[in-house]
Amino acid sequence: MAGTIANNFRVLLAQGSVDFDANTFKAIAMVEGFVFNKTSHDLYSDVVAFECATGYGYTAGGVALSGVTVTQNDTDARADVTWNNISWTASGGDVGPLAGIVIYDDTIVNDPIVGYISFGGSYTVANGGTATIANVKIRI
Repeated sequence: MAGTIANNFRVLLAQGSVDFDANTFKAIAMVEGFVFNKTSHDLYSDVVAFECATGYGYTAGGVALSGVTVTQNDTDARADVTWNNISWTASGGDVGPLAGIVIYDDTIVNDPIVGYISFGGSYTVANGGTATIANVKIRI
């Protein structure tokens, strides 16, 4: 599942501000109705109003991503950045409906957004169920 990159993040890459091996990246769940805007959603504070609220197994601020791998893709003329799968388990109630996840860099000041991965529709994690987001990937 590959997402849309925020324009501001491309600038940070060009400036050498991003270190995929050293920085901490997090994923936050976005509620139904959220529409990502790659030109104006620059920082975590720009999207926090649409983040899923803390409760029923989800914690605002998101989950830290781990296992980053950056690979060169000569066939498609890009770099692929992938992380391990992430998950949330609903407990005591449903989580959602959710529209997708926003990835942000928690190391850089003001938490710049990396990009957005849409679920392609609404998704609700029923009480007792686990949502696993596999193949967390961005393409640069």
